[in-house]
Amino acid sequence: MRLLIAEDDADIAKALTALFEHHSYSTDTVFNGLDACEYACGGEYDGIIMDIMMPGMDGLEVLRRLRSLGVKTPVLLLTAKGEVEDRISGLDAGADDYLPKPFAAGELLARVRAMLRRRENYQADLLQFADICLDSSTYELSCGSRHIRLTSREFQMLCMLLRSPGSIVSTQQLMERIWGWDSNVEISIVWVYISNLRKKLETLKSVVGIRAVRGVGYCLENPLTRHG
Repeated sequence: MRLLIAEDDADIAKALTALFEHHSYSTDTVFNGLDACEYACGGEYDGIIMDIMMPGMDGLEVLRRLRSLGVKTPVLLLTAKGEVEDRISGLDAGADDYLPKPFAAGELLARVRAMLRRRENYQADLLQFADICLDSSTYELSCGSRHIRLTSREFQMLCMLLRSPGSIVSTQQLMERIWGWDSNVEISIVWVYISNLRKKLETLKSVVGIRAVRGVGYCLENPLTRHG
């Protein structure tokens, strides 16, 4: 899952980034409303966590603009304002949820999980293909009675492949969704994680393979059904 965090307080933004990445989310972080609007319009995010009080353009204005442009990404608003009128304004502007500061990390995570479950293209906790099953709540990949736990980025990468079984997921899509726009990581890192996933599939003795399409990307394949 990829989140956009828009928060002008650098310390809070850093804490939020660490919290979500610790729980296997990919994040991009911006510090003003103008960047929040640009990133939200230009990137594919599963959810947006946005402070209302930001320079350049406040969160409510960003939200109204996004909705007017047809951006349906779920948004959770954060703000120091806790009055009923402010909550109403945020929800009327198109927010999916609202959490006043200060808040507990556990509650924020629970609200984000609930928000993502409600989104238009809801995905189930269990992702299956051929003889493998990936549990999104535990990051555990299983094949029959064998189980193996994936790292955060292995999990995110396999999720993307499992949600488009048989279809090619481009290397650029993997880079943007997992490492983010601003990453300085070399694109060869994608191959490293693909190699790790292949080894884990072999350890599980799964029939599933990850096929590389030269110059394009990768896709899952089941050799048992390849020819019909």
